[in-house]
Amino acid sequence: MKHRKGREIERKFLIKGLPAQIRHSRHYRLQQGYLANEPRSRHIRLRKKGKTMSLTFKMSLGRGPSREEREIRLSGKQFETLWPATKGRRLSKTRYEIPWKKLKIEVDIYHGRNRGLVVAEVEFPNHASRRKFKPPRWFGREITGEKRYSNVRLARE
Repeated sequence: MKHRKGREIERKFLIKGLPAQIRHSRHYRLQQGYLANEPRSRHIRLRKKGKTMSLTFKMSLGRGPSREEREIRLSGKQFETLWPATKGRRLSKTRYEIPWKKLKIEVDIYHGRNRGLVVAEVEFPNHASRRKFKPPRWFGREITGEKRYSNVRLARE
């Protein structure tokens, strides 16, 4: 079982128009479902990213923009055993990874009931780089911290 532990420091934006380089970017289909979530504090997510399956625990660290994140890789059998428990709390999207100024922009194009929503997330190594970040022109309004755009909420509504 592979484990990942760390802190997530990110900013999230709506997208005005897709950049030309998206056609040549690495991309994959994601399915996410939530086993449990407590408003504004923590949640447990199942994710299938291509052939890789994982269970992730995320917990807010106070009122700031960072969260603690722990992830465990699952076997296909473990994932299939847990997936039915996410019924009514699922979403599907295609994620594109675009390298940009020593960072990676993840562009999510949502499917199903969230079709039409396109969001970019940028994860930062520290708070200083988060504050200094100047978004590219194709980014729209910043939605960091807006609950209506959280994946947990999008999976339920």
